[in-house]
Amino acid sequence: MPKLNHTLTDIPGLKVGHWTDRDAATGCTVILCPEGAVAGVDVRGAAPGTREIALLDPTCTVERVHGVLLSGGSAFGLAAADGVMAWLEEQGIGFDTGVARVPIVPAAILFDLAIGRADVRPNATAGYAACRDASDGPVAQGNVGAGTGATVGKMLGFGQATKAGLGSASKRIGKGIVVAALVAVNAVGDVVDPESGRIIAGARRPVIGGFADSMALAESTLGQTIQELANRNTTLAVVATNAALTKAGCTRVATMAHDGLARVIRPVHTSYDGDTVFALSLGDKRADPGLVGAVAADVLAQAVLNGVWAAEKLAGRPAARDLARKGKE
Repeated sequence: MPKLNHTLTDIPGLKVGHWTDRDAATGCTVILCPEGAVAGVDVRGAAPGTREIALLDPTCTVERVHGVLLSGGSAFGLAAADGVMAWLEEQGIGFDTGVARVPIVPAAILFDLAIGRADVRPNATAGYAACRDASDGPVAQGNVGAGTGATVGKMLGFGQATKAGLGSASKRIGKGIVVAALVAVNAVGDVVDPESGRIIAGARRPVIGGFADSMALAESTLGQTIQELANRNTTLAVVATNAALTKAGCTRVATMAHDGLARVIRPVHTSYDGDTVFALSLGDKRADPGLVGAVAADVLAQAVLNGVWAAEKLAGRPAARDLARKGKE
């Protein structure tokens, strides 16, 4: 069996590319599937920003997508999907309508306008550049693509957040079935170690240092509206497998994969997050969607941790590695 690189591109037929602007602290990530992939989606956060989501419903006609875009820039970032479509059209890739091939590119965005420059957002040129950068090699992680401006732990305000980033992971199960995940970690809540419950990245207490525990803060503010946090978050993910699944099966996998977010992000799926998980199926291996979904949850949880540990300090926000190092001094 082929050796795994432990990122999303362990799924044959997928390519991943990034456009990154570290000065503006924003970027976008494209997942290309030129031969098409059966897809599903599950949106759990209450403040999503999306494009071409409705067609992923199992009752809708189009069966396959040709790419998925994850972007920073809030709703402005959805424009990057135009560049992805333009690049795919140039390659002759898309749904054949008889008069033109129309690339199907679902997209979702996260809010990163507060960390860098609010007037610089991924656009069509950025989406096109991400496609040109795409490869089937190991996926870059940390401050790259959609994870460039990602942060976590904003219950005490954006100034006390911890830098997060983009992460990926994969796992081989059964007779050659591979399940992989990619995630841009940008939650209002903290990221915790699922075994110990210890916070590894989250809301930082001013003056005295250490983490404040966002769940405890959430409990103490029940019934209050935290305006500063509204719509300023969202964790975006793509899980994929080489198992042959239907659109309904992919939707089930996307739904179950959210369990992985719940294991490592506290709180998750809040009114201030737009958490969205896409699921892609490429391949012909037989597998039960429920079992694939259970594994996808584990793999997505690991991808979140990988993205947090790969992140680096940016725009004055320390990353988990910086805080861990400081704690040992």
